[in-house]
Amino acid sequence: MMEKIHILLVDDEKSVVSFVSTELGFENYQVEEAFDGEQALDMFFKDEEKWDLVLLDWMLPKLNGLEVCRRIRKKSLVPIIIMTARDYVGDKVAGLDGGADDYITKPFEIEELLARVRVAIRRRNSYTSASEHHVYRIQDLTLDIEKRTVKRGGQTFNLTQREFDLLAVLMKNEGKAMTRDELLSQVWGFDYMGQTNIVDVYIRYLRHKIDQDQQVKLIQTIRGIGYTLRVEG
Repeated sequence: MMEKIHILLVDDEKSVVSFVSTELGFENYQVEEAFDGEQALDMFFKDEEKWDLVLLDWMLPKLNGLEVCRRIRKKSLVPIIIMTARDYVGDKVAGLDGGADDYITKPFEIEELLARVRVAIRRRNSYTSASEHHVYRIQDLTLDIEKRTVKRGGQTFNLTQREFDLLAVLMKNEGKAMTRDELLSQVWGFDYMGQTNIVDVYIRYLRHKIDQDQQVKLIQTIRGIGYTLRVEG
């Protein structure tokens, strides 16, 4: 019998919560509901290891969704999908920078939301189901799959789950030139429906975190192909 997938659904619109919760239930997900930011944090941190995914509205009473996302991300790499009517590019960037793994604009088709949920769960399971303890090291950069930690030069980096997954793929393929399509399929999934330049956006995020203040740059651009992770020279 398959283990239940637990989703925390956070939205102050009860009609939206009822509809989305029902549809997720039809897909055999176990859904619990919160209607404001403070309640969401209380429920999440009461049993942090329980949750497989957080679906999070932006405009919430008491504490907005972006702040909820930031507080969860400080202590957990659980996938977070933001649901919101805010469709400006600046808002999407703020959501992703705040730690969200994905972003869906209201109103949305339920089939699209379910597809994004499947991608997030599949990506999480690809790591948590591994029985072996994998640690990847390149120069002074270390990535621990089991502990889900990233360190370089004694510093620990707080990566979003998507950033972690992208770095893991690059480190597993050390020295190999990875095309954008390869990275897109391995990190975002074959049914990803967002912008194709998302790989470049997340490479920029990773460089800012693990390369920017380092003398030796590890993430290299391969012109006309994509990216690789290696020590130059």
